[in-house]
Amino acid sequence: MASSCRDMGKQMWPELLGVHGEVAAAKIRRQNANIVVVIVPEGMYVTMDFRCDRVRIWVDKRGIVKQVPRLG
Repeated sequence: MASSCRDMGKQMWPELLGVHGEVAAAKIRRQNANIVVVIVPEGMYVTMDFRCDRVRIWVDKRGIVKQVPRLG
């Protein structure tokens, strides 16, 4: 992870695996208002750029978090 990401605080949220995506997004936003949180349905194409101020939350058809949310 880039050195500038170290200043962003928490970098991954394994405790959110299996919860609803909206709940996960709200928790991340409460912990760090400077992070852009994006909920992404599984299978959706996204850019491959890495950003220290972004967390993507990958969810299944029911809106459940399927991958550990992390900065990037």
